[in-house]
Amino acid sequence: METVMKKIVLAGPPRSGKSCMREGLKQAIRAIPGNAVYPYVITACPDGEGAWFQETVNNDPELAAACKAAYKAKFTPEFVKRVADSVRSCSLELTLVDIGGITSVENEAICAGATHIVILAGDPSKVPEWREFAKKVGLAVVAEIHSDYHGSEDNVEGIAQDGILRGSVHYLERGEPVSDRPMIQALAKHLLAI
Repeated sequence: METVMKKIVLAGPPRSGKSCMREGLKQAIRAIPGNAVYPYVITACPDGEGAWFQETVNNDPELAAACKAAYKAKFTPEFVKRVADSVRSCSLELTLVDIGGITSVENEAICAGATHIVILAGDPSKVPEWREFAKKVGLAVVAEIHSDYHGSEDNVEGIAQDGILRGSVHYLERGEPVSDRPMIQALAKHLLAI
């Protein structure tokens, strides 16, 4: 049987909690009983927050801040090409691509080799812009999640007839464990099922 490669972009406006969700999602997928799929992460934004960042924040916030400042950069043609090539050529079963919070030509190039998109937005009025981005790049929207920073609980609306998981996740904050949140759990199961 042929392995289906899913390259899922984690997208949405800045400061929506994408990197926090990415770490919790990775842990939630790995913890699903009987699951043998390891979620590989490609950090596709030159903001200094690699896949290592969340764990470093948990262990040494000052070191994490210093490293982020040292690694922070702007998009360059070389960076975009390198990351776009990585996304396109990755042949693992499940790849999460964490992009920056702007619907830019750089992000379009990076996402051209992906297959699906999860939209996470603190401001729900920004979701249509990201839907349009997905359509332009040719990505299937698999989830639209409201990042409710001041909320106290998640709301999982479920998977609609259009195949999109909708709901909200609360208080995505660095250093907070989020892998057991109902919305993160639902998203993990949904991504494995598509």
